[in-house]
Formats: sequence, structure tokens, C-alpha cells
Amino acid sequence: MNATILHVDGLVKRFGGLAATDGATLDVRAGEVHALIGPNGAGKTTLIHQIAGSLAPDAGRIVFDGADVTALPMAKRVHAGLARSYQITNVFGRLPVLDNLALAVQARSGGSLRFWRPARSERARYDEAAAVAERVGLAEKLGRLANELSHGEQRQLEVGLALATNPKLLLLDEPMAGMGPDETARLLALLQSLRGGLTLVLVEHDMDVVFQLADRISTLVSGRVIACGTPDEIRAHPDVRRAYLGDEIA
Repeated sequence: MNATILHVDGLVKRFGGLAATDGATLDVRAGEVHALIGPNGAGKTTLIHQIAGSLAPDAGRIVFDGADVTALPMAKRVHAGLARSYQITNVFGRLPVLDNLALAVQARSGGSLRFWRPARSERARYDEAAAVAERVGLAEKLGRLANELSHGEQRQLEVGLALATNPKLLLLDEPMAGMGPDETARLLALLQSLRGGLTLVLVEHDMDVVFQLADRISTLVSGRVIACGTPDEIRAHPDVRRAYLGDEIA
């Protein structure tokens, strides 16, 4: 069994009188694909925000790769190897695919883009950006503006932006949102290709994708994890069926 790379212990986040996470506890093993499921309002995205560092918990602790990162800013978590994507595609629409990825490579390295000479002279960064584009299936789109890509291709690019930071763990918030069947199949194949090379934690409502992709699944209800297990264990879990899956999952 692989070691735990992410330990979330008793996270609480309140918005007024509402507890979006209410003692949420989670363990993620290195190299696994771990899905977070649950009904709308269960606290899944709030939990992802807290793990990523874009939202500070009111209580609880987050340990990543052996270090307590609860108070660590989001940028420092990225440098530590914890990256994320968003529900809404977040790319630089007026820049080409290659420049989007080169900026992500540069952000990871922390070096200068040397604005007194053409950015494309930064050959090593652009070579690495092109390699990431190949990895996410966009090698033929390097010169295309990001806002000219299809929705599915933009999601592929966003995964590429995260991969360019060289993460150990990648958080994905509803990666299949708004996709048709063909786009979903392409992104599913991309995520499958990442299996084992890094750890994936994803929030996803498409149960077909979840059951195909996840090694383990945690179910959130009212801000708490009520069950964690393999897809078969979660599929058969009576509390999960009552709270979320329903009887249509046989």
C-alpha cells in the first residue's frame, strides 16, 4: 500500500451559520486517483479550495507530503507540488497554447522572462511547454489562441498548465463539466494516462467517469466524509446509496 501523500484532518469552514465543511477528514495515497463525490452543497468544492490554499479553514489541519501546509499560501503550495484546476476553465484566452504553457513553466521556475529580448528566445522553457502540449494532446494546436479552442481542448490546456508546474498531486474540480461525450472520452483518456505518475484528486458528478477512473472514492454529505472505499465498496455502501447514488446504481 502506498504512503499517504495528503492528510486532511477535521477541516471546518463556516460561512455565517452554514458549515460548508464540518470536520472533513480525508487521506489520499501517493499515486492513486481519488474521487470526491456527493450531492450539491455537500462541501466538495469548498474542501478543494482549502486543500489548494485559496480558502483558509476555520479549524483543522492539512498535511501534504509530510509537511503541515494549513497556513501555507497557495503559491507556495504549488511550489511544494500541489496544483489544481477549476470548475470554470482558467486560461489566457488571447495567448497561443504554447505561450500559455510557457508561462506556467516560467512560473514554476521563478526565473525571469527577460522582457528586453523576445520571449521565444527562452528556448528551454518553450521546449518544455511543447512537451507538455504533446502530453495533453495539443501538439497540433501550439499556435492556436486559447479562446479559439473547443471547450474540451481548453480543459486539456488547463490540465497542461497544472502539469507544467511539475506537481506531485493534482486537484481537479469537475473536469468534465459542460463536455459532450467525445470531449469527455478524450479527457478521460488523458487522465488515465497520468495514472501512477502523480496523484489525482477530483470532484466529479459524472459517475461513469468516477467509476472508470478512481482507485478510491470518498463521499461527502453536509461537509463530512461519510464513506471512503473502492468503487465497488462505494457502489454498494447503503449510506452512500441513500445520500447520493440512489437505486439506479446497481
